[in-house]
Amino acid sequence: MSVPESGEDFTADPVELFFDLAFVFAFSQLVAHLVHHPNWTGAWEAALLFAILWLAWSWFTWAANAVPGNQRPVRAMFLVATAVTVPMAASVGTAFGSGGLTFALSGAAIMLMSIGLQILALDNDSAMFQAAMKLTAPVLLSLLLLVIGGFVDGDARVALWVAMVVITLLGTAAAGSGEWIVRTGHFAERHGLILIIALGEVIVAIGIAVVQGLDEGGLTSMLRIAMTAAGVFAGLLWWSYFDRVLPALEHRGEQEEALALGRYARDVYTWAHAPIIAGVITAAAAVEEILLHPGEPLHSEFRWMFVIGIGLYFGGIAISVFRAWRALAFERLGALVVIVVLMLVSGSWDGVWLLIAVDVTLLVALVLENVRVESRTREQAEDFAEQLDA
Repeated sequence: MSVPESGEDFTADPVELFFDLAFVFAFSQLVAHLVHHPNWTGAWEAALLFAILWLAWSWFTWAANAVPGNQRPVRAMFLVATAVTVPMAASVGTAFGSGGLTFALSGAAIMLMSIGLQILALDNDSAMFQAAMKLTAPVLLSLLLLVIGGFVDGDARVALWVAMVVITLLGTAAAGSGEWIVRTGHFAERHGLILIIALGEVIVAIGIAVVQGLDEGGLTSMLRIAMTAAGVFAGLLWWSYFDRVLPALEHRGEQEEALALGRYARDVYTWAHAPIIAGVITAAAAVEEILLHPGEPLHSEFRWMFVIGIGLYFGGIAISVFRAWRALAFERLGALVVIVVLMLVSGSWDGVWLLIAVDVTLLVALVLENVRVESRTREQAEDFAEQLDA
């Protein structure tokens, strides 16, 4: 396996997208878990499972960022990893019961493969190899806890898996001082693609409502309105990230120096994008409930699931933007405040009207943000032109 120079960028290989298909299934399982367990226990379980899934996906993304996926050995490893991920995704719904061992063994295998890929491909004398080896010890300990957790039951499993996540995060934090290969274009593309997969859960929710409506005799006017509002919601989430945030984060990464670039990618992508993806999954569960009962008031559990999901999504974006540019997304934070108020006063509202109100709030916030940013950009361009003339 050859490793291009760290300054050489490349696009994601199709085998990486194939690998992501297994996470489509995993995310759907998480949405189903939240829909069927709309309580704090269900939310806590979904959060822990998502954390482990995210670590597995992130580590393989780091490996593929160093070693191009268009080489046959790398492609072969990705195909094996895809096969291993499928049982992990399938056992999400039973991970705290009979599927715990399957979930743990699959997750451990994926993460071992990802770090093994980097160690095998990198030059033993390189700084990147030393950084990867430094991370190996906490990784092996965390994976051991993950597997042991699959053999025990109840609170012991939960405690071991929580310890696994904590140790992995601590190891990732310590590894930030090392030198890593980070190709900003590839990193931005991969995280954009996994976000699209998460947004697909909103589309799936619309499809489920259509199937149920047709089974019950046809699509009602209320359901058609709710479907439209859900489609607008998905589009607004897409626009709020891909129109400005994605290219801005990639551009900022291109300005970082080698040693700082690893920390930047860790903070902005591995860490800050976790709540972004988790937020979409959480909001999708609430949207599914709205679409299944559009003419009924949304239960408080799903109302708070909705606001927490939106909060995680825009909160993660705000953190990544602040880390990259030291800029605050004022309009988006203001929209979150408005949405919290909507949740507090919407107890008697039908779910469809709450969804429409959220759409309007997000649309207004994005328009105001665009006006502010574009105005500032024009002013900076005019000042620069005046300096050139002087």
